[in-house]
Parts: sequence; C-alpha cells; structure tokens
Amino acid sequence: MRLLLDTHVYVWWHAGGARLGRATRQAITGADGAYVSIVSAWEATIKASLERLRFPESFETSIDESGFRQLPLAIRHVERLLELPQHHRDPFDRMLICQAMAEGLTLVTGDRRLAPCGVPIIWA
Repeated sequence: MRLLLDTHVYVWWHAGGARLGRATRQAITGADGAYVSIVSAWEATIKASLERLRFPESFETSIDESGFRQLPLAIRHVERLLELPQHHRDPFDRMLICQAMAEGLTLVTGDRRLAPCGVPIIWA
C-alpha cells in the first residue's frame, strides 16, 4: 500500500509519533511507499510564518531525513478539483485529496471531515 500523509500526520510523525495510534504507525512503517506532498510543505511553511508551527530544520530536510518521498504538485492533480464535491473547503486538504485520487494513494489523516472524500483513508 502507498500512503499520502496529511500535513498534521507528518508533523506528528516528525515529533516522534506519540499522537499516532499503533496501527497507524505500523501502516506507515510497513507501506510500500509513504509520501509527503509539496502541498503539506506549503501549508506548514505558512503556519511556521505565523509562528503556529516550528521545525528545527527545513521542511524539505525533515522529509528527506524521514525516509518519506516528496510528492510534487502536477497539473493533473489540480485538474482533479473539477471532480471533487464541495463538501470540504480547506484548499490544502482538497489538494491532498486530489493528489491521492490521481496517484492511487491511501490518505493518512485524523480529519474526520475528509470521510466522504472518495479516497481510501487510514485514520490517524
């Protein structure tokens, strides 16, 4: 199984994973591939600029050191927005859903508002 980590899931993982359930941690470590999107880097950087989030190193460095793969944003991901119902308005979450749809990834999230998003989910 290939996974796409929601921004908060990656932040929790980076902080040691204590906020993630055991099954979620096992799913991440046992995945065929685990991705962190450029969209999450964008969201985290905005939060860092507002002093709501802090990373001791750059977000890119933290992803590289974690062993996860970076998922770039492609036009085909953006075009998936046309297929996505307006049930959730957060632009970062919407783009992560579109990336998961386009790439056939399972989304790992703790955000229950994403339940009707139409992609497989592992609940954090």
